[in-house]
Amino acid sequence: MPPYPFAAVVGLDDLRLALLLNAVSPAVGGVLVRGEKGTAKSTIVRALSAVLPEIDVVRGCRFSCDPEVPDVGCPDGPHFGAVVVDSRPARLVELPVGATEDRLVGSLDLEKVLASGIAAYEPGLLAAAHRGLLYVDEVNLLHDHLVDLLLDAAAMGVAHVEREGVSVRHSARFLLVGTMNPEEGELRPQLLDRFGLTVEVRASRDPAERAEVVRRRLAYEADPEAFATAWEAADKETAARIAAARELLPSVVLPDGELLRITRICAAFEVDGMRADLVTARAATALAAWAGRTVVIAEDVRRAATLALPHRRRRHPFDAPGLDEERLDEAMRDGDEDPDPGPDGPGGGGPLDDQPGGGAPDARNTEPERPEKSDQRSHDEAEKEPVGQAVADSGSSAGGQEPSGAAREQSPAMPGEPFKARLLKVEGVGGGAEGRRSKARTSSGRAIGARPGTRGLHLVATVRAAAPEQVSRGRDEGALILRPADLREPIREGREGNLVLFVVDASGSMAARQRMSAVKGAILSLLMDAYQRRDKVGLVTFRGREADVVLPPTWSVDAGAARLTTLPTGGRTPLAAGLLQAAGVLRVERMRDPQRRPLVVVVTDGRATQASRAKDPLADARRAAGHLATTVASVGGTAVVVDCEAGPVRLGLAARLAGDLGGECLRLADLAADTLTAAVQSNRPHSDRRAA
Repeated sequence: MPPYPFAAVVGLDDLRLALLLNAVSPAVGGVLVRGEKGTAKSTIVRALSAVLPEIDVVRGCRFSCDPEVPDVGCPDGPHFGAVVVDSRPARLVELPVGATEDRLVGSLDLEKVLASGIAAYEPGLLAAAHRGLLYVDEVNLLHDHLVDLLLDAAAMGVAHVEREGVSVRHSARFLLVGTMNPEEGELRPQLLDRFGLTVEVRASRDPAERAEVVRRRLAYEADPEAFATAWEAADKETAARIAAARELLPSVVLPDGELLRITRICAAFEVDGMRADLVTARAATALAAWAGRTVVIAEDVRRAATLALPHRRRRHPFDAPGLDEERLDEAMRDGDEDPDPGPDGPGGGGPLDDQPGGGAPDARNTEPERPEKSDQRSHDEAEKEPVGQAVADSGSSAGGQEPSGAAREQSPAMPGEPFKARLLKVEGVGGGAEGRRSKARTSSGRAIGARPGTRGLHLVATVRAAAPEQVSRGRDEGALILRPADLREPIREGREGNLVLFVVDASGSMAARQRMSAVKGAILSLLMDAYQRRDKVGLVTFRGREADVVLPPTWSVDAGAARLTTLPTGGRTPLAAGLLQAAGVLRVERMRDPQRRPLVVVVTDGRATQASRAKDPLADARRAAGHLATTVASVGGTAVVVDCEAGPVRLGLAARLAGDLGGECLRLADLAADTLTAAVQSNRPHSDRRAA
């Protein structure tokens, strides 16, 4: 079945242009496509391969060498003199999320090793993608070390393989396209920066445009051949234009004035490093070539900046990429006595004033100041009230009745300034998905031993296993005689990602504004740490009469940050309900993701109150803590209590809760990485450190 035609895709002008610029100049560095599900991200990327011009290759070369300029270091070379030339379409190579390092960079050819004893190299996907298109769907779910290898090869145009007795270098220049749904988690900023361009895509809200999308898709599914034929001429025109732009590209001049404009824009947005300047310059040059011009103009620079800078500007890790359009225009004009608005467009790439949505200024910590007296009264009442009594947000409720509705709630406190959090980890050795938090047996990492198997090859262990049998196998001299039983695979120890489940007390006893701001800042810091370590996160809160799962376990750490910012406080403290709700979340998540071990972080001052005073809320909380401790232990997890108690008189209830959970108790100040260096250990109360 023919692929969906590139020209038939409706809308997505920015994405279309970003892909075409990379097709003209792969040095731009690829495209990262961010967008919600069902927005034709994969469709348009696969369609692009059909409009890429055909390439000439040396016949029989597994690395697609160009006969005009062969790679002098090609493992299948040298390709000098008369060579047989084949013409073929540029390849579309897809890297699946579950791919291994062997599949990406290549590995030892076991068939040749077993047959002849020769350590031969079997090329991977990087070699197959050379001079073509490498597509990574759900790139945010790909393991970090694979993304590092991928982006290094894309940036340098060369792949280096040093593994299992094989040392190989080969060319790897390709158009790299990654797609992702931000709801499933973000890329780390260091990896995000390695993509040349980024585009945000959203489904159109125009009913007529949506109808056209459906109309064309139904027509394609009804008769793919006829639909592709109807759009064949348009795709051929695009392919011819790409080829012409490639021919023109070496002749395009970037004037010093426009180069200075690029550097002014990058400086204005405070981007890190020089990659942004280089990518913007390359993209602007490709834009001029695509328009058929030999000189870069101001509008080329502006359009290139909207594609190259959104994911590089200085921003909070959980902020969506985007550019402030007014700030961009100001940077464009800065230094120009007579700004030249340029032509209406560079030609063929859609209207130049159709920019991606600009980002809003950071609104954190912009809340108007409130009188300290009200905050202090709320704080003092929370500290002085006897354990077991209800605590109101500000002032007491007559007759011990629970404060009613929003009238007794404070507006949500904004998070305090985040900091680098210390490493909290799950004890023991797990076997979950690869990440950067707790020890685990993984497919990557350092080899700590070997075992029989063929998932990779531990060369030394394999030779050792075969050596004692060589005499009995009749080996005199020559190749080593191997049998399948001799093969050994490495046992590797790396790091896994965990489920970090926050259980947060949002009741009146935590409602002192300054204290809740500090608590939210600490949780935000731990969320940032989870974001960097490839963890799943969940958020349970308890206040009033019940506990709520505010954020079910998800990859979208930024969703947790958003829910945290708007988290209201006030009411009684149903601690037992919060702990039982957490146990329920762990049981359900265990069925969905059985290998992922949890780290439960309970953020509370340890107080417990309930709607009815006839019960013993502290006894209920201790029973619930025992139940949660059993659940955590059964799934191989660890619990940590963050003590938020303040004031000169300290009751030590959080430390008692940590003992019931079999975990450690930390104060808010202990969460900073520069405060403590020891890792969190489970099954050890922290009362001795608190006493100190």
